[in-house]
Amino acid sequence: MADHPAAPRRTSMPPPRTTLPPVPGVDLRSGLPDLSTFPRREWLAATRHVLRGAPNTAFGYGDPTGSAELRRVLAEYLGRARGVLTTPDHIIVCAGYAHALRLVFRTLADSGATSIAVENPSEPDYPRLAAQHGLEVRRIPVDGEGLAVAGLGGEAAVAVTPAHQYPLGVTLSPSRRARLLAWARRTGGFVIEDDYDGEFRYDRQPVGALQGLAPDRVVYAGTASKMVAPGLRIAWIAVPDDLLPLVRRSMHWDEGYVGVIDQLALAHLIRTGELDRHLRRCRVRYRRRRDRLGTAVERRLPHARLSGIAAGLHAVLHLPGTGMAEAELLAHLAGRGVAVDALSMFYGRPEEAPLGVLIGYATPPEHAFDHALRELIAGLRECLPSAGPPLP
Repeated sequence: MADHPAAPRRTSMPPPRTTLPPVPGVDLRSGLPDLSTFPRREWLAATRHVLRGAPNTAFGYGDPTGSAELRRVLAEYLGRARGVLTTPDHIIVCAGYAHALRLVFRTLADSGATSIAVENPSEPDYPRLAAQHGLEVRRIPVDGEGLAVAGLGGEAAVAVTPAHQYPLGVTLSPSRRARLLAWARRTGGFVIEDDYDGEFRYDRQPVGALQGLAPDRVVYAGTASKMVAPGLRIAWIAVPDDLLPLVRRSMHWDEGYVGVIDQLALAHLIRTGELDRHLRRCRVRYRRRRDRLGTAVERRLPHARLSGIAAGLHAVLHLPGTGMAEAELLAHLAGRGVAVDALSMFYGRPEEAPLGVLIGYATPPEHAFDHALRELIAGLRECLPSAGPPLP
């Protein structure tokens, strides 16, 4: 009797940060909007509009850089909302931000680049992604003014989050912006601007995109993941003239396309103003949540400190010495069914990170936010000395 082939071995690999699989209980991890806000009615109406009016040719293979209609609408929207100076021909639609970054890194590597820089701390998947393309990754510290530009050298590019640094939440100061662009012009390097949540500023008008100051040196990247939902898998980059033919050539064997119906539906939402109305509703909701979080920390956790500008979908909670290790703190919260991100996971050397957690206050659905906040504060109070009076 022939031997049966052995079954494949089970492997356990941590999912990439960009997937964020669901967790039971209270999910306060960063990186997600409130998915219950997805504009179902408006999206359905947009899809119906597309299916009624799109010509048959729209459902062919199409342009790998994205639907011409979406690129045209995005160029206008980004100029109006974020101060981006670009044209439809310079925009490339990507299947999520990780795909956009992979495309840029591959283009740089194919062009002979050997190293890039990232912020420290930063999204941990991005240095790994650069390394996969053979690029040496240098981590440049972030302080209260954003990226410490003086630490840059001869890297081919630097990836930054200037409007709302991820994860610390600071804004790149005007002087640092000027120095960063001067570095790019002096060295011929590129700035990769991740504008992941630039539409969400709550205390004033959002700072304009860095790209608007130097469209020849900045690769601007945006995404629908925070504005609408990550499940759409729609992102975009505005590419400088010098890089555009190289990026297009790098896309030749790339199959990371976005479905044309979803592209056209998003274009319809932007063109009709439905996206603007959706964002206004979300800004009101998220600002209220951030204010409630700040009030709860101030009143119930007096030795803790919430940092970052009033923007985005998350905040950093810096914690005093608790007498327990970070892993114990996270395990204690998990025991109460509360999931948060440790600040240390975003640092090149986690042991150098201050004790703190990222709180994704946008993540829970609206009806569950008060419960999520109570469970978070109660769990932290059990770990912190002199935590103050209990939550009502």
